[in-house]
Amino acid sequence: MSEATTIVQTIKFDPDAKSDPATQTTTTDWYADSTGAFRSGFWSSKPGRSEVHYQKDELCTLLAGVVRLTDEGGKTVTYGAGDTFLIPFGFKGVWETVEPARKFFAVHKPKD
Repeated sequence: MSEATTIVQTIKFDPDAKSDPATQTTTTDWYADSTGAFRSGFWSSKPGRSEVHYQKDELCTLLAGVVRLTDEGGKTVTYGAGDTFLIPFGFKGVWETVEPARKFFAVHKPKD
């Protein structure tokens, strides 16, 4: 019987990752698997609001700032620096960046 070898993947976390001042948001992938189903990295945003419909599961750890999520039913949750939260596949609502925000994210997108 052969054993599969699994290698632990190290993600070089950069707490000083910089935002691009010329754009509303900055996204930098720090890791992506070969299938495209999983990736993680850094995201930042200036204040703003956008309607979202998630086609993935996303784990977020807010490093700085304040964001507010409102689902279709009107339930609102506000997160600040240090908070970790999961946005599930199928979530529909509004993402609002209340104060300039920075987050570490890990995303899983199911196969179509």
